[in-house]
Amino acid sequence: MTEQQEQMTLLHWFEHWERTTPDSVYLTQPCPNGMVFDYSWREVGDQARRMAAYLQSLNLPARSTIAILGKNSAHWIIADLAIWMSGHISVPLYSTASADTVAYVLKHAESRLLFVGRLDGDEPAWQAASKGVPADMPVISLPLSARTEGDQWLDIVAESVPLARIALPEPGDLATVIYTSGSTGHPKGVMHSFGTMCKVAQINASALYNSKGGPGPQERLLSYLPLAHGAERQGVESTSLRYGMHVFFNDCLQTFGADLRRAQPTVFFSVPRLWAKFYQGINAQIPTDEQEAAFADPVEAGRMKEKILGALGLNHVHTAFTGSAPLPVPIINWYRQLGLELLDGYGMSENFACSHFSRAGRVRLGYVGECLPGVECRIAEDGEILVKSPGQMLGYYKQPELTAESYLPDGYFKTGDRGELDEMGRLRITGRVKELFKTAKGKYVAPVPIEAKLGGHPRLSEVCVTGLGLPQPFALITLSEETRLALACGVQRSDLTIELEALLDQVNAQLEDHERLDCLVVVKDPWTIDDGLLTPTMKIRRTPIETRYADRAEAWCGSRQKVIFE
Repeated sequence: MTEQQEQMTLLHWFEHWERTTPDSVYLTQPCPNGMVFDYSWREVGDQARRMAAYLQSLNLPARSTIAILGKNSAHWIIADLAIWMSGHISVPLYSTASADTVAYVLKHAESRLLFVGRLDGDEPAWQAASKGVPADMPVISLPLSARTEGDQWLDIVAESVPLARIALPEPGDLATVIYTSGSTGHPKGVMHSFGTMCKVAQINASALYNSKGGPGPQERLLSYLPLAHGAERQGVESTSLRYGMHVFFNDCLQTFGADLRRAQPTVFFSVPRLWAKFYQGINAQIPTDEQEAAFADPVEAGRMKEKILGALGLNHVHTAFTGSAPLPVPIINWYRQLGLELLDGYGMSENFACSHFSRAGRVRLGYVGECLPGVECRIAEDGEILVKSPGQMLGYYKQPELTAESYLPDGYFKTGDRGELDEMGRLRITGRVKELFKTAKGKYVAPVPIEAKLGGHPRLSEVCVTGLGLPQPFALITLSEETRLALACGVQRSDLTIELEALLDQVNAQLEDHERLDCLVVVKDPWTIDDGLLTPTMKIRRTPIETRYADRAEAWCGSRQKVIFE
């Protein structure tokens, strides 16, 4: 890389692709009516420059924060580019954010304007979220937004002249404030510079992509995990801008399969829940004994692999990522049979997802991999994972004291996670430092490893192991959507009870005496983002869950039943 390229930011790289490959498609957007729109680098630049000119005409204070609320879309990225081109700072909000969260982030970030895109639930969702938007805040609706009143993106773009000279930043300038999902209270605003966003994209893509030529314009990505989250922002937006990749979007859950097959991604990142759904969906169509027979035959194995990967839309994937939770070994091995070695990883908003990742051929099950280039890691005496990363944040927005508390004097960030390293430096996550709880017997229990052992079961969706002050811990569990539907359609609860009792016995056999679960409690209602029991990234909110069920915990554990239905 040349010295000049070292100083280039994502906005510099956008200008590069706009200039050198203007007619190549950058963004592909499906719509609810079935239409699909392709936006070339030239078209993206034209719209972004027109909106940037409009933003500059508002004479906002220099380096103002401008928020984006909406699901992933082509215009989410174009709006982000427009904010940067006009010399301002972007603040993404999760499309599922409650009115309270919207109000908190907009006020805390001191946002001067809000872009609103499409939301789950469309108009009712906007009506709910809008209660958190100040009455005097300017709001602009992106295409596909359910908000039909007020200023509209397409009208503004049509009436504006493209900005001739965009505000090219320095690498050290603040680019964005990413608010955490708030699993431990109010979300924190993580500040990242233009230099960090570009550097991390280079490190991660160059170190991890298994394609022979390395990352480049030939790559295709499907964007469907929240762009408000650091991992998708880094893996899709930053990486595509740095390397000129083609980004496809997902319209909705019902069209996911079709959108995936349209994209034919070469690089694909997903969460364990979706990898498991793919596995279960194929097994429902092709019996496992038929698959096993095919894979045992060298001639048929290739045909079966192509059949399954083609049905999923993954037949062009050369690099596949997973993360956020462990996957059961049988599912991991199934994907390996298909030629996909799922690479697990670990990162945080605070280091822009630049920390640890597995390397092809060096995957160890249960571990999230080795340090990425430039990352340093050590384990503190209390088991906390300490990380120094090239992707380290500038700090927490308007919280200098918290920023100072989060670092050691030598620059290592205190992650709050507990873990251990093996002889090759591969990291295993064993829980959160503050999530240990003490039973009535005075023994400490780490809930996360136990939840991981339970969470791979196909009947379960979420798991929360708890038991502060009780003789033994127990687990609160929600059932998978398929299992809830089966029970509603007449499947015997007694059969499910037997299956869950066997799971409990199997897990308890792997635990120390003080960790063994008294019972599994099947809660009646699924946990959701809306009820505050899941974060926008679908992680459990431990404290609210424990609070909801605390008054019944002692009775459940004293019932001597292995499986209890709420």
